[in-house]
Amino acid sequence: MSAKRIQFIDTSLRDGNQSLWGATGLRTGMMLEIAPVLDQVGYHALDFSTSTHMAVSVRFHKEDPWERFRLMKERAPRTPLSFLSTGMRFISWEVANPELMALSFRLLVRNGVERFMVMDPMNSADAVIDSSRIIAKEGGREIIGALVYTVSPFHDDAFFSAMASRLAAEPTIGRIYLKDPGGLLTPERARTLLPLLRVAVGDKPLELHSHCTIGLAPFTYAIAPELGIDSLHTAARPLGNGSSQPAIENVVANLQANGHTVDLDMDAAARVSAYFVALAKAQGLPQGVPQEYDARYFKHQLPGGMLGTMRRQLREMRQEHRIAEVFEEVERVRAELGYPIMVTPFSQVVATMAVMNVLAPERYANVPDEVIRYVIGRFGTPLAPMDGDVRDRILALPRAKELAQQASMPGLDELRRRFSARLSDEEFLLRAVMPADQVDAMVASGPCRRGFNAALAPVEKLLESLGTRQDVDHVRLERDGFRLELTRHSGDVAEA
Repeated sequence: MSAKRIQFIDTSLRDGNQSLWGATGLRTGMMLEIAPVLDQVGYHALDFSTSTHMAVSVRFHKEDPWERFRLMKERAPRTPLSFLSTGMRFISWEVANPELMALSFRLLVRNGVERFMVMDPMNSADAVIDSSRIIAKEGGREIIGALVYTVSPFHDDAFFSAMASRLAAEPTIGRIYLKDPGGLLTPERARTLLPLLRVAVGDKPLELHSHCTIGLAPFTYAIAPELGIDSLHTAARPLGNGSSQPAIENVVANLQANGHTVDLDMDAAARVSAYFVALAKAQGLPQGVPQEYDARYFKHQLPGGMLGTMRRQLREMRQEHRIAEVFEEVERVRAELGYPIMVTPFSQVVATMAVMNVLAPERYANVPDEVIRYVIGRFGTPLAPMDGDVRDRILALPRAKELAQQASMPGLDELRRRFSARLSDEEFLLRAVMPADQVDAMVASGPCRRGFNAALAPVEKLLESLGTRQDVDHVRLERDGFRLELTRHSGDVAEA
């Protein structure tokens, strides 16, 4: 085994937050508070956002995502911010007009994004390349083409190797990464697949992004460098493990034990982890813990968050005892739909259809719109053929004909005519793809908060709760020399 120098991409703010806290756990001020320390660690990049995360910041926090990018870049000037783009899509899961995609990439670059990870949920090399060329034209500095890993009869080593060769041959793509959203890559499979990818990508850097959902990723990361991987995606320990990425502290220790070189400031990394421990405790958020191996997962491949939601929904319908039937039906539906990769939105498409099939007297008796959109091709073309009988049955539905006739997303000129010419490009783009009331609320809320104090978080939560209580007019809080007094009718505040 030859030792090598390993790079790292930190995922705490984006994928760690999404995996453990549903993408809603971190507000802008929380990110800005720790940004200077993250900037000291020495990461190659920070996995920072997606269009879905941008929508979450608007919908749940009433925060301007463009302002978040700018402020983060000011606080972490040395470390590139990375944006994950899911093919020709922006917030909406349907394929967007190329003009809209070009504008979105132009604005991301303008607001501080330098690095773009480009994936397509269908593993379409054409879609990845098309997006990469647009990003390069709009000023993206580093573009990484993704291979989305999954397990199926069609996703073999030869498939991934061929796709890697195609992406590596594209001049606008500077790096390749294997994205394993389900944490399905075993050390045994890594030993056959990663060397093939290393050959396929030539001298371009090769990255690995995996999840700890069934406990495999830390083992795979420990041997990945000797198999050709140059960069690993990790998270701070409180935002690692669970269904997130491996924790940076554990990965570094294992790599150093194997003789590899790691150029990170681990004291700064420890301060990052300590910050997120305090934040999680203050906000009542879970910290990641190592997961147990579950062989059944290779069959249904449902993301961890979806499993919890599905169990809750079945319990509410008093059908939780049928969970094993649902798992079997998920596997069957996935095969019938051409083995889509179990990532958003396809995991939801497959799981929803499976639950409905189990609970209904007849399979496919009722078909939701998202399944119909998938079948008519609004999300792209599956790698494997769909079951002919299932496809024909869905296409024969009256609703399928209605959805097929719906117009695709309009071009920029038509969209601009719908909105005021006085809008900034940034606000226009949000209004073009999001509900007006959500953007209105974001604008009305004003600038993002620029800091976070874990010690004051309980007080802030109390004040937020009191703001919804119309039956409380006066509050006085005293503890350890601190006094806060609020009166609703006057708004006076006194503290000592």
